[in-house]
Amino acid sequence: MNIAWFLIVSALMFSLGAVGVMIRRNPLVILLCLELMLNAGNLALLGFSRMWGDGDGQIFAVIVMVVAACEVAIGLGIIVALY
Repeated sequence: MNIAWFLIVSALMFSLGAVGVMIRRNPLVILLCLELMLNAGNLALLGFSRMWGDGDGQIFAVIVMVVAACEVAIGLGIIVALY
């Protein structure tokens, strides 16, 4: 599979997430759109890792997923506390 497909899907996911962050006013939807943007970055990292044939991109993708999980836990806690 060509790297271009990974990057096209990643760019589409990232742009959908960015549009969702800019348009929506609901904090929960904004968090979900941020997650979509982080997953788009993960997809690009995995595509480059596959292209180069090493595991560095996969390690960075796991780190990004840990940061995303922490962001969701803290963000949802703040949203629940406010409402």
